[in-house]
Amino acid sequence: MTDFLNALDSFMWGPVTICLLVGTGILIAFMVKFIQIRHFIYAWKLISGKFDNPDDKGEVTHFQALSTALSATIGTGNIAGVGTAIAIGGPGAVFWMWVTAFFGMGLKYAECLLSLNFRTIHPDGSVGAGPMYYLEKGLGKKWLGIAFALFATIASFGIGNMVQANSVAEPFQTAFGVPKIVTGVVMAVLCFLVIVGGIKRIGNFASKIVPFMSVCYILSVLCIILANFGDVGSAFGTIFSDAFTGSAAAGGFTGSVVAQAIRFGVARGVFSNEAGLGSAPIAHGAAQTEEPVREGLVAMLGPFIDTIMICTMTALAIVMTDAYTMLGETGKALSGSDLTAKAFELGLPFGGGNYIVSISIIFFAFSTVVGWSYYGDRCVDYLFGEKFVKPYKIIYCFIIPVGATIKLSTVWTISDIFNALMAWPNLVGIIFLSPFVVKKTKEYFSDPERVYPSYSK
Repeated sequence: MTDFLNALDSFMWGPVTICLLVGTGILIAFMVKFIQIRHFIYAWKLISGKFDNPDDKGEVTHFQALSTALSATIGTGNIAGVGTAIAIGGPGAVFWMWVTAFFGMGLKYAECLLSLNFRTIHPDGSVGAGPMYYLEKGLGKKWLGIAFALFATIASFGIGNMVQANSVAEPFQTAFGVPKIVTGVVMAVLCFLVIVGGIKRIGNFASKIVPFMSVCYILSVLCIILANFGDVGSAFGTIFSDAFTGSAAAGGFTGSVVAQAIRFGVARGVFSNEAGLGSAPIAHGAAQTEEPVREGLVAMLGPFIDTIMICTMTALAIVMTDAYTMLGETGKALSGSDLTAKAFELGLPFGGGNYIVSISIIFFAFSTVVGWSYYGDRCVDYLFGEKFVKPYKIIYCFIIPVGATIKLSTVWTISDIFNALMAWPNLVGIIFLSPFVVKKTKEYFSDPERVYPSYSK
């Protein structure tokens, strides 16, 4: 079974999916004239709330929507995912993560614009949004919407649940001696207490925990950078050169070729920021605004914060300390969170790196579990109706202890497969609806009152 899953994973993340993801990102970037650069500063201004209209429909603010999406993306991909990408694909994989994130910003803009434009406001004021709605309403292909919702529901138990639970249970057991099943049960209870309140409670939780955990992690890595400041330039040089030449075998590190650097850089980049997967549009579609372009701009900051900022911090720690060239206690090359923890141990002048990584993973992963529960329940609502949402939440929480105790490599592989399955229908929708994205973008920026509304002045 493991060999079959690995073969399927290799096929799913082969040239077709990578070309489709990066190619769609490049297409959107040119069609909207690289909006991720032109209106980058304006997007940050939107988060402040000064452009929010309290009379608009929706359930959460711009900042809460972005926080919810980030809570689902800032997870193990930022710590274990970067470590895995470098261990298998070499330091050059980081460069391809950056490329994926840059064009992913355009993808996030397009998919979240479409999500808010084609969302459904239910009679009780709750919002149904995401690729399933723009695939049905915008593209007229309900079967694609159903396919996406089905893949996303299943993926919520993998990428959003079991991967995260496993990644919390491992460091808890290693650092504190807590049995994995105990960690899983505690996570399940805490998760249920948050998600039972729906998107409003999730948004409130995310808007508090995401900024806190991100700043704490970044400050920790800044300590490593400052302690090894003379190696910053060479670290970036290694990343850039390795992206096009591959790594020669060094110590316990297995040599990688450029193709592997690209494959694992793109795959882990997408796993980290989820651009093109269609998950974030579900959260951003609930934002309290009537301006699809505005929410698209807020959404495009996600890949920048998640991958270009936080993942780069992890990568610099690993490359600057040469941790990726070292062997673990078993005589094998380090990978995943073990590699990141080793880098922190080597780089922090005051020690305690293993504990910092363990605590960071706990916060990052738990927030992802909470964020992805909302994605899953909106997909279940689309597929089966509101009455099935509560049973889904209960099952989702019951799965957490299961994920905490199963083999990590298998969970990662399954998650990668369903990432690709989600991406395909979503990218088809983005490509065929791209002229609509261009139209809405031109309309918005041609009206100064919409860009800078009078009530914000």
